[in-house]
Amino acid sequence: SVPFLIRLFPSVLTKFVYLNFLAFPFFVDFRRPELLVNNTISLHLTTEPGVTVGIWHTVPGSRGAEAQGKDRRWYEEALGDAHPVIIYLHGNGGTR
Repeated sequence: SVPFLIRLFPSVLTKFVYLNFLAFPFFVDFRRPELLVNNTISLHLTTEPGVTVGIWHTVPGSRGAEAQGKDRRWYEEALGDAHPVIIYLHGNGGTR
């Protein structure tokens, strides 16, 4: 009966393959990454008109002491300094 149900409802298969309707860990506010990961803030980039992408900016551990207690502006300026930036694309899970 499972192949028959998948044939009738193909969207169900994608839901169970990717499980993008679940957010792990449970009961965590991903809009506040500083509660999960040290030296991290949440930012939003506008990639084109009408499209906004949410990102987390995490400074490396070597700059951790410098980042303590800094505001959003400091993190934005840290993106433009001489340090390299690593972009990690987490996939299609729907959460960061």
